[in-house]
Amino acid sequence: AYPSNITAVGIEADLSEFKARYPLVTTLSADGTKLPFEDDSFDISYSNAVIEHVGDSDHQLAFLRELYRVGKRGYLTMPNRHFPIEIHTRIPLAHLFLPKPGFDWVATRLGKGWAAGNYMRLLTGSELKGFAEMIGMKNYELIPNRFFGFTMTYTLIWNKYR
Repeated sequence: AYPSNITAVGIEADLSEFKARYPLVTTLSADGTKLPFEDDSFDISYSNAVIEHVGDSDHQLAFLRELYRVGKRGYLTMPNRHFPIEIHTRIPLAHLFLPKPGFDWVATRLGKGWAAGNYMRLLTGSELKGFAEMIGMKNYELIPNRFFGFTMTYTLIWNKYR
C-alpha cells in the first residue's frame, strides 16, 4: 500500500534526511546506471530532471536503459537544452551560444559555479528520442512541455506491454 510500495533510489550514501521525511518509502543508495533490481521489478519507473546530471552521453544512455529495464512503464522529465534560459542557473542564452567551458566560466563569474564541470549535460528532445531508439524502447511518447511558446522541458513516457 502507498507509500510503502515506493522505492526511492539516490546516489548519496546518506539518505537519512530523505528517510526521515518519508519514513514509509523504501530507500536505497545505488548507481542509476546499474540498478540492483530484476527486469520489470516496478510497475512504474520515474525520473524527474535527473538524466542531465548522470554524466556523459554514455552514462545518460545507460541511465535510461536501466529505467526502461526495471519498469513496466515509465516517466522521465528533463529540461530542454534549447530553452533560452538554463533552468538550473536561470542564466539566459549562455548555454546555447558557448561551449561548456565558456558556460562554466560565465556561471562561475555569476556566483553559480556549482553548475560548472560535470554537474550537468543538457539534452535536446532529439537526443532523448535517439536514446530511446538506441535501447529499443517501444510504445513511447516524447511530449514537449511549452512555456510562452518555447519547449522548456520534455516528458518521455513509455509502456512496454501496451
